[in-house]
Amino acid sequence: MSLFTIDPKKCKRDGICAAVCPAQIIIQKDKKSFPSMLAGGEEFCINCGHCVAVCPHGAMALATMTAEGCPPIDKSLLPTALALKHLLQARRSVRQYKKTPVSRKLLMALLDTARFAPTGSNKQQVHWTVFSKPDEVHKLAAMVIDFIKTMLPVTTDEAAVRRFRRIVSAWENGRDRIMRGAPHLIVAHSPSDLSFPAADCAIALTYLELYAYTQGLGTCWAGYFTGAAGLHEPLIRALSLPAGHQCYGAVMLGYPQYRYHRIPGRNEAQINWR
Repeated sequence: MSLFTIDPKKCKRDGICAAVCPAQIIIQKDKKSFPSMLAGGEEFCINCGHCVAVCPHGAMALATMTAEGCPPIDKSLLPTALALKHLLQARRSVRQYKKTPVSRKLLMALLDTARFAPTGSNKQQVHWTVFSKPDEVHKLAAMVIDFIKTMLPVTTDEAAVRRFRRIVSAWENGRDRIMRGAPHLIVAHSPSDLSFPAADCAIALTYLELYAYTQGLGTCWAGYFTGAAGLHEPLIRALSLPAGHQCYGAVMLGYPQYRYHRIPGRNEAQINWR
């Protein structure tokens, strides 16, 4: 099977596939001709599937995907604008968790949803490391505390020093301000030589945490962990990421101890209209 095929019995020669191709490798000479691939176009195809997804007749296929293999969009399942806005505003960062573990099945459902997040040039190179055992998450938090202790003598920002000291003091008194006692940690990592690895991972994590909220779960971005993940050698060894990969974000996750009942205020959007 070639990279790009058209079913002539289904194709209406409307040119939509050529119009939406981001790489502009699908051409249609005229309205009487079937669309075809530009000579050498295989090199530039990013395998996004737009041509397959946009064809209303199911006439398009790529070597990697067919129309039949791509589920149709069910408009009845799409949220209203008001429902989606409410979800986005209602989501909170959760810092108190129950000890109840999240099932492997539900964790897989989160990751399966997050894999549909957009990535630069459709590279789809967001990788995941899931720490599902609470004691392992606690060990990672301890490593971050050790890193903060090494940073205290060399930190010149007094505000940061005060903040770090409070975090260390809390830890020494049995309060975890690194992982917040979350039972799970999900780490997003990617090859560092991509165009936008940090953005790719951040968007995928955002997909994950929003879907987690709909499943009754709470999340919080593990900022101190992420900051230490590429600098503290013991933590780097513990993560054991593939060669060339870097941690670009992580979220702690679990069932929230408390439920939020209102949407707190936020600053007005700062906009420069041009």
